Amino acid sequence: MIKIHNLHMYYQTERGRVHAVRGIELDIEQGEFFTLLGPSGCGKTTTLRAVAGLETPTEGEIFVGDDLVYSSAKKTFVPPYHRDIGMVFQSYAIWPHLNVFENAAFPLREMKRKLSQQELRAKVDKTLALVHLDGLADRPAPFLSGGQQQRLALARALVKEPRVLLLDEPLSNLDAKLREETRVELRELVKRVGITTLYVTHDQLEALTMSDTVAVMNQGQIVQQGSPVEIYQAPAQQFVANFIGLTNFLDGRVASVADKATGIGEVETASGKLRCLLPDAAALGESVIVVIRPEDINIVTDTVDGNTLRGKIEALIFMGDALECQLSVGAQKLRTKLHPSSALRQGEIVSLQLPPLSCRALRA
Repeated sequence: MIKIHNLHMYYQTERGRVHAVRGIELDIEQGEFFTLLGPSGCGKTTTLRAVAGLETPTEGEIFVGDDLVYSSAKKTFVPPYHRDIGMVFQSYAIWPHLNVFENAAFPLREMKRKLSQQELRAKVDKTLALVHLDGLADRPAPFLSGGQQQRLALARALVKEPRVLLLDEPLSNLDAKLREETRVELRELVKRVGITTLYVTHDQLEALTMSDTVAVMNQGQIVQQGSPVEIYQAPAQQFVANFIGLTNFLDGRVASVADKATGIGEVETASGKLRCLLPDAAALGESVIVVIRPEDINIVTDTVDGNTLRGKIEALIFMGDALECQLSVGAQKLRTKLHPSSALRQGEIVSLQLPPLSCRALRA
């Protein structure tokens, strides 16, 4: 439904030419919820705006459905209003002088094919009901809550039944509790409608909980793409592991090559040898970084065979649903998560078990 080939974007600044988007390749399927995730300045919003037609790329091709909407080689540029897209901006862009009904009806009133008043009202009422704003049609837009304004912006984007929905960090202005509720609502809504969605966010939790596919961006490039589970559990490089969730890093060198059946080999670290999943074709002596999530580290009472380290509890931080435990293991620091009712105390010496399948070595 959305195809991007070799997309490049340059900006001219007072400090020189900036290569903001560097050869993006995407193929988003019909009905897919696809998220571009990355830090500020990584090029994700620029990519989204290029799909919308709000930015003109320097090089590449963009298809929406079967329609070529941009091509540098063919000198093609289809304006935004002919791309059959709906877009929700970070600021919502709700018109304060219009009520809820007129905000949602605006795209229909601007269509070349004019609808009868009866048709227009039916479409708007149906869309407002879809986003749970039925009964608020006559309310002035400034009198809506933040969450209601977000849903109104979504209704305005959906009312023309576009082929593609583009969302630019639409939840960033909501408070934490409302953001959590709206994540679920938005995911269910777009799946119910069946609309292809391209979503941009820097919030890793949004990406993991809402997406079918996540593409992690850094410095204008997609560095890893996959399902939320793949991105979280099998990061391909240190940047992805560090950006997505809390992660422990241990420097080391390959001490024995991987077993062909399991992919597990040994890495010599400052705290001892660890069995872990090795990169493809990792060589003896190669420098690697072992990554393991805090929730995968177990504090055990009995020493078990392999991947057991001794550590001292340096700090316990209450987080509500968990207790973060910070430990020193020799010269290295590790973090793990415990149940909030844990009886462990600061200063205790404990045994840590790191399951080999949860330890992943990445090339340094």
